[in-house]
Amino acid sequence: MKSINKIPVSKIERASKLVSTGAKIGMNYIKYYGDKITKSELEAKDKLNENNASDIYDGLKQLKGSALKVAQMLSMEKSIMPQAYVEKFSLAQFSVPPLSPPLVLKTFKKYFGKLPEDLFDTFQLNSVNAASIGQVHIAEKDGKKLAVKIQYPGVSDSIASDLAMVKPIAMSMFNIKGEGSEKYFKEVEDKLLEETDYILEVKQSIEISEACQHIPHLKFPKYYEQWSSERVITMDYMEGEHLSEFTAHNTNQKLANQLGQALWDFYMFQIHKLKKVHADPHPGNFLVSKTGDLIALDFGCMKQIPEDFYGPYFELADKENMSNPENFKTKLYELEILRADDKAEEVVFFTGMFHEMLSLFTQPLHEDHFDFSDDKFFGKIADLGEKYSKNTQLRKLNANRGSKHFIYMNRTFFGLYNLMFDLKAKDIEINKWI
Repeated sequence: MKSINKIPVSKIERASKLVSTGAKIGMNYIKYYGDKITKSELEAKDKLNENNASDIYDGLKQLKGSALKVAQMLSMEKSIMPQAYVEKFSLAQFSVPPLSPPLVLKTFKKYFGKLPEDLFDTFQLNSVNAASIGQVHIAEKDGKKLAVKIQYPGVSDSIASDLAMVKPIAMSMFNIKGEGSEKYFKEVEDKLLEETDYILEVKQSIEISEACQHIPHLKFPKYYEQWSSERVITMDYMEGEHLSEFTAHNTNQKLANQLGQALWDFYMFQIHKLKKVHADPHPGNFLVSKTGDLIALDFGCMKQIPEDFYGPYFELADKENMSNPENFKTKLYELEILRADDKAEEVVFFTGMFHEMLSLFTQPLHEDHFDFSDDKFFGKIADLGEKYSKNTQLRKLNANRGSKHFIYMNRTFFGLYNLMFDLKAKDIEINKWI
């Protein structure tokens, strides 16, 4: 893959890139109207989605940073996004053009005052993995193989302007109204800024790996603070296969169950015991070792779960509260899903909508053991997402619903469920950490 010598950093440069991408999308729609003459509506729409997804991704991968990170986040929304977008945007997890060697050397000189060969015994200038915010190089020191993650230039400086550019798209996609939406975008901006702070990431990585090291079949790399900085992280190089690659060929059900249990325990222990969770559960952040262990990577996106949110969040999913209309409604108010200024129509609609969604989505939490390979369960989730995406009444109402903490908590559960389904993990013990 061809490397990049320069990343657009200024607001004008990045906006210009998006404008040119928008022009390509306009051409795709012209082709779409032509295709409708010779093809079925479904074939024409599939081709439009495929072309748009490709052009949008091609534009974002040149920008890197938060713009590409948003694409990565959207690739996890399998029940909302057309399949063409899911497939193309998922490449943002670990397949984007790398930085050129001169830019890599410039980064080391800026943050260490030295070149890589002054710090390590060997250092490969060509990266082995390039994602949305940084890329990974292999190094050696005293006989130990290391992974060195380097952040792309200008990522943190462009977050606010990138989000301002993608904000209209997100508001349209998720039916978010202007009034009251700022807290949600601020939550995303703050988390993206945290992800660019590699000193914080090293600290979080060490804390989580030490706290979770007792979980069976779960491994972490060791992190080296002396070779890390604001924009560089050095850790052990972990041998393994990306989770998505593993699930594509695995036929060993016992191993799938073992990995699924490790993954589930990892998340439930964090949520219920640490009240802080790795809120970026996509396949690029997990490896499978040859010995059948799950390796967890990349702790830049960690979500602190406030106690006043944790309580009602899980109480809302409790069977007794779900079967008691008054208790259920009380929890909806506590979590800002219902608001004091709601009209009667809004109270009825959103109470019914969230009851239907939670009745389905919390099914695993109500069982002692759960089969995450169940196609019917995940099919129902997809059908429900499609149902409300087409609901005309919802489009008329203000969908700015819920505490800002829902964004990353829901993202965590959606991502976790998708990974568990990809693994086809069965007979998973659910509530051992509650």
